[in-house]
Amino acid sequence: MKSSLLRQFVVSALLLVLAGCNQADLLQKFASPEDQAVARGYIDLLRRQRFEDIEKATDPSIGGIHNALVNMATLIPPGEPTSVTLVGAHQMNMADSSTVNLTFEYCFSGRWLLANVAVKKQGGKTTIVGFNVDPQPASLEDQNKFSLSNKTQIQYLLLALAIILPLLTLCVLVVCVRTKLRGRKWPWVLFIIFGFGKFAVNWTTGQWAFAPLSFQLFSASAFAPLYGPWTLAVSVPLGAITFLLLRRRLSAPALES
Repeated sequence: MKSSLLRQFVVSALLLVLAGCNQADLLQKFASPEDQAVARGYIDLLRRQRFEDIEKATDPSIGGIHNALVNMATLIPPGEPTSVTLVGAHQMNMADSSTVNLTFEYCFSGRWLLANVAVKKQGGKTTIVGFNVDPQPASLEDQNKFSLSNKTQIQYLLLALAIILPLLTLCVLVVCVRTKLRGRKWPWVLFIIFGFGKFAVNWTTGQWAFAPLSFQLFSASAFAPLYGPWTLAVSVPLGAITFLLLRRRLSAPALES
């Protein structure tokens, strides 16, 4: 049973790695080449300051946006972009319409920009329902890369716990598996592998959050969406701690020869 649990743990870790590798492919599924071409076309119109063409394509539910378009156009560096990358895609389908929200990262010779366009399709007509431009100090990949420099004490503490708690849980799990108990063993196995509550920190910004009514496997997790920041989260290994404290009382007495 011990080797089986270890094997399942390794397989789960590999699946998480593969899931991260496939995020880019998943992003493309939410944005067809046609949808990307439409959104980038509107961004090109903004770069060329063809405001009237954009206003004609704007949904009637949105008021006058001429001044907003002029202001956004001033944020775009001159010249042609050296790279354009799809970094965000969301799609919402309703009974009579669908909305595709796409975000592109533009690079203009070392200057970075995020451009977001939301397009609604309804009754055979395509209209713009959202448009935004946001200059960036660096690429999202550089901004959100995992680094140990310039972090807060809370971030360092959570990083240490995110390493220690899974190891503690795994060790206690092995001890539980190898210990003869008075009652059923599987409830203790489930109790041990889950941590309760969740304290999470955004590794890029340092912002943290606490969710008391949460639980997670092995009392820790680390996740980063494509082009997004890492989030580290730890939980209280209540089951592992309880088992260690009660192990002697739970153990079945040894049979006398």
